[in-house]
Amino acid sequence: MAFVITSPCEGEKAGECVDVCPVDCIEEGKAQFYIDPDVCIDCGACVVVCPVDAILDEHELAPDQEIYLKKAEEFFQGK
Repeated sequence: MAFVITSPCEGEKAGECVDVCPVDCIEEGKAQFYIDPDVCIDCGACVVVCPVDAILDEHELAPDQEIYLKKAEEFFQGK
């Protein structure tokens, strides 16, 4: 299980989440930040500091937000 950064982050990119992640699994992409689902330890530290409430548990994603899990997987696939 992992957390996912969703649509409120697009264009916002505040970045507080990066500073608190204990496993450095959050990286900045062109339009938003992404959480590496293979590295995330599900600690929730990022959720607490996100100023736009963009970070959700992958199991809490609404159907229209599920695309953000796929975007994160694709972002980290080539790394």
